[in-house]
Amino acid sequence: MTFRARREALRSILAGSGCVRPGSVYDATSIRIAEDLGFEVGMFGGSVASLAVLGDPDVALITLTELAEQMRRMSRASTLPVLVDADHGYGNALNVRRTVQELEIAGAAGLTIEDTLLPQAFGQAKTQLISLEEGIGKMKAALDGRSDPSLVIIGRTSALSVSGVDDAIARAKAYEATGVDALFFTGITAKAELEAIFAATTLPIVLGGAPEEMAVSDYLAGLRVRIALQGHAPFAAATQAVYETLKALREGTSPKSLKGLPSPELTSRAMREAEMKARSSEFLGLKK
Repeated sequence: MTFRARREALRSILAGSGCVRPGSVYDATSIRIAEDLGFEVGMFGGSVASLAVLGDPDVALITLTELAEQMRRMSRASTLPVLVDADHGYGNALNVRRTVQELEIAGAAGLTIEDTLLPQAFGQAKTQLISLEEGIGKMKAALDGRSDPSLVIIGRTSALSVSGVDDAIARAKAYEATGVDALFFTGITAKAELEAIFAATTLPIVLGGAPEEMAVSDYLAGLRVRIALQGHAPFAAATQAVYETLKALREGTSPKSLKGLPSPELTSRAMREAEMKARSSEFLGLKK
C-alpha cells in the first residue's frame, strides 16, 4: 500500500459514520502485530515515542528527527496507516511546517499539532497554552507544509483541562476555519462538554480520552467522534514483560523455563520470516 493509499484510508475513517479505536504502535514489531490483528489505524503517541526512543517521560525531550526516523522504520515494516502525535510541532510555526514535511516523507498517514506551550516554561508547574493567534499560525503553517493533499492534518487543543470548554470551542472553531481536516480534544470529563463541542463544530473529532461511562462506540459516533484513543497499554505491557523476564533470568530461572514468551509462530509472523525466506530463495538462490 502506497503512502497515499494509507492516507486515503485514514481519510475514509474520518469521513465515515463509525468510531474507530486505533492500536497504539511504537516500533516495527508493534505495528506489524497491530496490522495482523486487523486494526484500521495505528496511533504513534508522543509519550510512547519518548519512552521507546529515549526511555524518558513525556517532557518534550524527543526531537523531530528522532520522531520522524521512528515513523520511517514503522512505514517500512507495515502498511498500516499511522496517525502521529506531533506535539507542538517542535518549535514555532516555521518549525511546524518542517515537522509536517518530515513526517510526510516518513510515511505518516496523518498528524496532530497542539496548542500546548512546550517545552514547559520556567517556573510554571501547570500546563499552559499558546495564544489563540499563535495556534492559528501553527495550523496554517502545517497546512502550508503539506505537499501531498491526502496527508491528514488535525488541530489539537488542550484547552478543556486548562481554560475550560468555552475556550476549547473558540480555539476549535478558529482551527477549523484554517482548513484542518479534523479536531483533536483531550481532557474531556463529561458528556456535556463533548456535546457542546459537537454542536459548535462541524469537523470529524478525535478524542484523546474520556471517562469510562462515555466510552461507548455508538454514543461517540453519534457525536462525530471518528477516532477514540485507547491509551498506550501495549508499551506498558511490553515494559512489564521485559522486567519480569529479566528478573527471572537474574534470579536464576532457566531460559527454557521462562513464562509468557511468544510462540515461534507469532515471532515468525511478526518478523515476516516466510516473506524473507521467499526473497532469499529468489534473489540469493537459497533453498527454502
